[in-house]
Amino acid sequence: MKKLVVLIILATTLAACSRTEQGAAVGGLGGAAVGAAVANDPVEGAVVGGAVGAVAGALIGRATEPGRCRYRDRYGGVYIARCPAGY
Repeated sequence: MKKLVVLIILATTLAACSRTEQGAAVGGLGGAAVGAAVANDPVEGAVVGGAVGAVAGALIGRATEPGRCRYRDRYGGVYIARCPAGY
């Protein structure tokens, strides 16, 4: 059962669309693992570490996409393109 959960989490991480989403997913997983390992209460440590890791990962992921914006078309699809001037 634990292996299945780990595989689902890894598949979700790999399926993330943008670098920001990938950074948030990887940061959240890493933060949860570290938080659970070092905290007195593993559950609380995992929650706090996951939240902090997700935010940090998203910020790092976003920094690797300078000048790129995510757009949604009228059919629900998402694509990434250059941001408008002044954005």
